[in-house]
Amino acid sequence: MTQMSAVGLVPYLTRFMGPWSNYYHYHPVFNPVESDSFSDTNDEANQDMVSLDSILPDDLLERILAYLPIASIFRAGCVCKRWHEIVSSRRFLWNSSSHVLSQKPWYFMFTGTDESYGYAYDPALRKWYSIDLPHFVTSNWFIASSFGLVCFMNNDSRSDLRVCNPITRCIKSLVEPLGIGSSDYTALAISTDRSSHSYNISIVKSKLVPDNFYQWDLSIHIYDSKTTMWVTALTEVLNGWRAGDESVICDGFLYFLLYSIGGSSSHGLIKYNLSSCSSHGLLKRNFIPAPCSLTCGRLMNLKERLVMVGGIGKQDRCDIIKGIGIWVLNGIEWQEVAKMPHKYFQGFGELDDVFASSGTDDVIYIQSYGAPVLLSFDMQHKQWKWAQKGPVTKRFPLQLFTGFCFEPRLEISP
Repeated sequence: MTQMSAVGLVPYLTRFMGPWSNYYHYHPVFNPVESDSFSDTNDEANQDMVSLDSILPDDLLERILAYLPIASIFRAGCVCKRWHEIVSSRRFLWNSSSHVLSQKPWYFMFTGTDESYGYAYDPALRKWYSIDLPHFVTSNWFIASSFGLVCFMNNDSRSDLRVCNPITRCIKSLVEPLGIGSSDYTALAISTDRSSHSYNISIVKSKLVPDNFYQWDLSIHIYDSKTTMWVTALTEVLNGWRAGDESVICDGFLYFLLYSIGGSSSHGLIKYNLSSCSSHGLLKRNFIPAPCSLTCGRLMNLKERLVMVGGIGKQDRCDIIKGIGIWVLNGIEWQEVAKMPHKYFQGFGELDDVFASSGTDDVIYIQSYGAPVLLSFDMQHKQWKWAQKGPVTKRFPLQLFTGFCFEPRLEISP
């Protein structure tokens, strides 16, 4: 056998797994919608094929498997007992993380409002995989993600809070914050430390003051995975503004959107320092106006930069958007990054004032609630691209679709 690097063996290994995948079940998380098939009708070539088990020691085979795409790693684990033990080992999960760093973020699309079942899109391979989220999760749950972890909170009682790695299916339930009470609006965010794998979760609650439509009670609650405790960081009464359901943690700050009360469609942004835990004069000191009149705003953390995607409303019909813009916050000023070209905007069909949008790393995903089409924007190369046509079709006129972006990672667990 000629000498070959671990990376050089990956294409061979991918082809090798093709015929095996016809005989072994895939990992339950990864069921390719249209799986690659490989068959060689050349009997002589098949006779010359040498089993990797007979020529590779465990450490070299582990290095080769670590360079495979994540979905292929789970498929490799179904080839034989030896491969399964390798890809399931804690050492492999940790060592493979250095190669998975280049993995682009995926987008999970829900097919219905009362189903946990859906499809995840891998932009690197341009493939969709059917994924079963934990059975209790549906599209109406609050969802936030960071570095491989996804946080889910029940939308009805808002007392069921769980953190999950959707790839490895590891999950942890969190205790409900004491004294948090009910709220009219809730915003959920999570931030994971890439070195220690500890994480913080924030919940921003906004509740109407009884008998006063103009005043809203605002509270911020923070969970620290290192102490496993909740802290109420702030309580304040806002006049003429309320919080909504958009928030994100970015570079040590919690950002969340405010909405004007009294018929205006104005948006504002609050920047809250999580390390200071200041509890007075929040709105006056930390208010940042929106870059323009928006009908919808979505916040996301892209490499510790705060990015907002928003729908730009028509002057005569604020409930109908004429375009979608992307902005980055520099200090207290918004810098426009891009506006969606009209040909892509038309590709969604009829688009009202709300849409799903999330992103991480350098990728932003945008999806209309009314159609199972997905558009991505590469922040680094300033490129728009439609996702590969997915397996989901619209079964009835009022069917809605939504989703969330997450990083597929193997080594992290809640």
